[in-house]
Amino acid sequence: MYVPKRLFFTKGVGTHREKLASFELALRDARIACYNLVRVSSIFPPNCEEVSIDQGLKQLQPGQIVHVVISEAATAEPNRLIAASVGVAIPRDRNTFGYLSEHHAYGQTAKLAADYAEDLAAEMLATVLGVEFNPDSSWDEKREIWKIADVIYKTKEVTQSAVGNKDGLWTTVVAAAILLPE
Repeated sequence: MYVPKRLFFTKGVGTHREKLASFELALRDARIACYNLVRVSSIFPPNCEEVSIDQGLKQLQPGQIVHVVISEAATAEPNRLIAASVGVAIPRDRNTFGYLSEHHAYGQTAKLAADYAEDLAAEMLATVLGVEFNPDSSWDEKREIWKIADVIYKTKEVTQSAVGNKDGLWTTVVAAAILLPE
């Protein structure tokens, strides 16, 4: 059975006249272009440890199949604001799973996209753990409820934003959580 024990977060941006090439350049900027990325759903594995990108890359080989939770956004519209964000919510009981969330945004600042992704991951974790709250509450109100319930150990996010190229070239942003093999 394969359950990742480590992961790392990364992000990148790329610009090119071709959409696919701008995506490739964003992956290069994120330092993950040389892997065969397989998208997976958004579960943060039990007892999983975050490592630095440098530590994580040492465990991978070019061409390797790598599982990833990835968010991406692309535009060829000049001056269009785009953002890609991955949020994470880790439970206090590390023997249970947490959540990763992907958020792709147009017209949102990096801060708004980051807050949204982090909030979404925490909300998914809180609901599976049975914490009751009003989903329309502010992030600060929800965070206070989760703090009182003492079920969430940590939340964070990784976000990449960019403004569409002024000449109409494709601009792509990516944010990713790379799940490392045993």
